[in-house]
Amino acid sequence: MSMKHPIIVVTGSSGAGTTTVKHTFEGIFWREKVNAAIIEGDSFHRYTREEIRRLIIEAESQGQRGISHFGPEANLLEELEQLFRTYGESGGGQRRYYLHSAEEAARRGLRQGDFTPWEQLPPDTDCLFYEGLHGAVITDKVNTCRHADLLIGVVPITNLEWIQKIHRDTKTRGYSLEAVQETILRRMHDYVHYIVPQFSHTHINFQRVPMVDTSNPFIARDIPTADESMVIIRFRDPRGVDFPYLLRMIHDSFMSRANTIVVPGGKLDLAMQLILTPLIWKLMERRRQWV
Repeated sequence: MSMKHPIIVVTGSSGAGTTTVKHTFEGIFWREKVNAAIIEGDSFHRYTREEIRRLIIEAESQGQRGISHFGPEANLLEELEQLFRTYGESGGGQRRYYLHSAEEAARRGLRQGDFTPWEQLPPDTDCLFYEGLHGAVITDKVNTCRHADLLIGVVPITNLEWIQKIHRDTKTRGYSLEAVQETILRRMHDYVHYIVPQFSHTHINFQRVPMVDTSNPFIARDIPTADESMVIIRFRDPRGVDFPYLLRMIHDSFMSRANTIVVPGGKLDLAMQLILTPLIWKLMERRRQWV
């Protein structure tokens, strides 16, 4: 953890709503005039989209389970920890981008699913902001969470996560339902061993729970909306959290445990603004005292 060069981490599986959370943070950074160096977790994948597809086909043709983006084999976790360490010490480090869309790739003269070249982070940033799969991962080789000053977990319950993945992959990426089921099964070992344990290390977790029947995610016709969901917000250390204030400010919220507040799904952005803005103020104040 660094007083002078703070690191803010949002960790969660894809389709969990981490992008929504990223937009909320970007809004806070803009409003509070915080100059953040933004790191996308996907940029620390080890392989391009084409390469990982080929590796999975090879493994499965030999009767083995293919690698998944959830596990260490498919990611540059040691390099990610090195970036956190370097930034915490000096405010520097290297990043690149993973090209998600064909438009992005065409603009740079590369293919969709490729990476841009590594580049130095811009100088004199106020904090590092990471959003991706492995911001709080611990393996026998790495421990990314020990470098973070603020760790946020974002995760839906499993069936909701599957519904979101099924809809995205079948509707926008053209995969068959069977292919998506295979991907879910292939990822399960890594999900259990590398994604889930992170949420024990995070300072605050936001978990979306649908209020409609998701008991068979493979036949769900649509994704439950924010208004059909509640968000469970759990604080690892509730000391200093002004729960009466949050309950007053967030209509229809309630406490389910001494460290847990439940809010309507449509109020997630408001809840995050109220909870996270003071924490970012604190980090920036601490940084100013050290600069």
